[in-house]
Amino acid sequence: MDQRFENYRSEMINLITSRYELNGAVQSEIPNLDFYFSKELTEQINIMYEPSLCVILQGDKAVGFGENNYGYDHKMYLLSSTHLPAKMKILKASNETPYISLRIKFTLENIYEVLKALDSQQTNLDENAEKGLFFDDMNIQLYESLYRFMKLLERSKKDIEFLYPLLTKEILYNLVKSQGGAFLSKFCMEGSVSNKIVQVITYIKDHFNEKLNINTLAKSIDMSESSLYQHFKTITTLSPIQFQKKLRLEEAKRLLQLQNKEISEVAFAVGYESPSQFSREFSRMFGLSPKAFANLRIEGV
Repeated sequence: MDQRFENYRSEMINLITSRYELNGAVQSEIPNLDFYFSKELTEQINIMYEPSLCVILQGDKAVGFGENNYGYDHKMYLLSSTHLPAKMKILKASNETPYISLRIKFTLENIYEVLKALDSQQTNLDENAEKGLFFDDMNIQLYESLYRFMKLLERSKKDIEFLYPLLTKEILYNLVKSQGGAFLSKFCMEGSVSNKIVQVITYIKDHFNEKLNINTLAKSIDMSESSLYQHFKTITTLSPIQFQKKLRLEEAKRLLQLQNKEISEVAFAVGYESPSQFSREFSRMFGLSPKAFANLRIEGV
C-alpha cells in the first residue's frame, strides 16, 4: 500500500482513539457508523453481520463463515450482503496497539440507487447464488472517501445530519466501482436468485419467533423447496431452520443480558415451545446454560 493509505489510516486511528474508550462495541455520533475495539486476543465469538462495509484500521481478525476461515487486516475490506451468522476471532491486539475496526451499515436499496444512477445494473439475472460475504483488497478511492466520512466526527451535529448521506453515497459509489460492485449487484437485482433469497432471509429475520413454512416461502419467491434450501445454504452456509435457530438464540442471549426474566419466559418469547429444548440448544451454542448465562449478568461479570 502506498504512503497515502498509511497517512489516512494514521489520522483515522488518532481521530477515533481521542474520542472513545477502546472497549467493545461503540455506536458513533454518525448514523450507521459503529466501532469495535479490543485490547486483547479473543476466542471465536458468534456474531451476526448486517448489510455493511467492514474495515479494520488496526489489528488482524479471522472470520469463520460456514466451514471456512478468512483472515483479513487493514489492507482489505469485507462486505456483507445481508444478515449473516458468522464467527470472529481477533488475532492481533494489545494494550499499546488495540484492535480497531469500523462498520458502515447500508441497505440494498441504497446500493440499487447508486447502480441505477450509474446504469451499472446487471442485464443477465444470476442463475446461482454465491456466498453472502465478500473480501477484497482496499483501493485508494474507497479509502479516501472513507477518510472524508470519518472526518465528520469533527463536525457539528447539524453538519453531520446534512453531510453524512452524501458521504455515504460517495463510499457506496466507490464500492460499486470496485470489485465489490459486481458482488452487490447480484443481491440488488430484482428477480435474481440472490435477491430472492435475501427476501427470504429478511422474512425469517422479521418473523424469527414464528413457525416457518418452507413451502409457502418457496412459493412466495417462485422457487422449489429444494432450490430454496440449496441457494439459501450457499449464501448463509445454513438451512432456513438453522438460520432461524441462530436468530432465536442470539435474541435470547440479548434478553438474558438485559432483562430479569424467567428462562421459560425467554424461551417462549423467542419462539420455542419447549424450555428444555431451548436450554439444550442455548448451551450447545454458547457453552453455558441460560441460567448460568443470566447469573453472569446478575454478578456483573
